[in-house]
Amino acid sequence: RRRPVTGSQEPIVSTGTECVAAGRRKRLIRGISVSIVVAVLTISMKFAAWLLTGSVGLLSDAAESVVNLVAAGVALVVILWSTRPADEDHTYGHEKADYLSAGFEGALILLAAVTIAYAAVDRLINPTELTEVGLGLAVSAVASLLNLLAARLLIRTGEEESSLVLVADGRHLMTDVVTSAGVIIGVGLVWLTGWQTLDPIIALVVAANIVRTGVGLVSDSMSGLMDKALPDEELAVVSEVLDSYESRDIHFHALRTRKAGRRTFISIHVLVPGQWSVKEGHDLAEQVEGDLRSRFEQATVFTHLEPIDDPISFEDTGLDRTSNPH
Repeated sequence: RRRPVTGSQEPIVSTGTECVAAGRRKRLIRGISVSIVVAVLTISMKFAAWLLTGSVGLLSDAAESVVNLVAAGVALVVILWSTRPADEDHTYGHEKADYLSAGFEGALILLAAVTIAYAAVDRLINPTELTEVGLGLAVSAVASLLNLLAARLLIRTGEEESSLVLVADGRHLMTDVVTSAGVIIGVGLVWLTGWQTLDPIIALVVAANIVRTGVGLVSDSMSGLMDKALPDEELAVVSEVLDSYESRDIHFHALRTRKAGRRTFISIHVLVPGQWSVKEGHDLAEQVEGDLRSRFEQATVFTHLEPIDDPISFEDTGLDRTSNPH
């Protein structure tokens, strides 16, 4: 029910909508900018902790902070792209770019895990005595606290704005916090017990935990890029709305759903009595679309009217029609 954007025609968007979009864009950029600043600070602090102690665990922790900085930079580019309004070449908007960032970040997390595991195995084979452990752990602890605060800010802002990019970056930072906690505990135990082998063992355990988070992010990214249907709880909301209209004369079928960033797409065929006028059918479709949009933060709803008393209507349910019955 939207006029297509063709030629020099501009998208028909209200000033209020533009203001909301601009405000959201500003909040997302502010959030990811915090992540970049924190990543630069923690890289410096964690590498300093490694130089002080010689701990492979702290070196691995510092390496993951480098991944954090790269991931945050990619996320910033994706946010600048995904928050652009729809145009002639991207009439559905640019929000699917969120999934590219989440997938890339998940891949970086997995790469960080492999790097940590490699360094840990090398240290198992060639153990080295640690130095200046107390000061190194204090520096690493402060860096981890900064990451924790930044991660909570990113996750909260990402959930409020339905931004997979911010949520993914926040989860990445939270993984880094867990990594740092494990490393600090491990290095502290090495310091107290003198058991040098414990340092790389802790690093290997942390690497395994990082793999779990990375796989989850890659999975979320793939689901979005493959147009996976809405989760069960959101499909239940759609069914609730449609059930409120279901009667002997009104039915629905060919329901299709997908998500692109924060935008929900819903497509549905509406079957009405064949004797209805065009206006009657149009009014019903408008009401159904409005009710569905009201139940989601940002939804685009497509409806297709069909006569319920025509058998051909019930054949028109597949994604592709093999032939034209008319």
